[in-house]
Amino acid sequence: MIGVGKLKQYTNVLEKPLSKGKQEVSLSAFAFLFSELVQYNQTQVDNISELERRLEDAGYAVGARVLELLCHREKVADSLEKGTEHEDEYMISEKEPLVNRFISIPKDMGTFNCGAFVAGIVRGVLDNAGFPAVVTAHFVPVEGQQRPRTTILIKFAEEVLRREARLG
Repeated sequence: MIGVGKLKQYTNVLEKPLSKGKQEVSLSAFAFLFSELVQYNQTQVDNISELERRLEDAGYAVGARVLELLCHREKVADSLEKGTEHEDEYMISEKEPLVNRFISIPKDMGTFNCGAFVAGIVRGVLDNAGFPAVVTAHFVPVEGQQRPRTTILIKFAEEVLRREARLG
């Protein structure tokens, strides 16, 4: 007899079920990992736009795998806006995205925006959900604040607009 009542006695540690644990990642672990991703890619490129493209590509790979998870998570953008000048543009604004919070940017790389990684994630999610788009990250100055906000600009492909017009 292995167990008494409803309590099961395990004779071997390998028979114990794995605990589910927390479904979160440590902020410091993410910060260290992301910092290493940026530093590694920085040594592999010649200019800022190439570095941002590499971060966007890395983000795309993440976005392609987390579409389903993002539908169930709690973080929402600080704002979502539809472009007024162009029908195919949307903007997601974030005051201080996590990817920009712990990165120190050297003065010679002043325009570099780690938000390119987030842009890649958004592009990966949209593309894999059937909404191809060009997604880019931009710093936008905010009056009265020292740090600019990051705006993710989404420009949907013409085929998406035609499909939406046909369906709706």
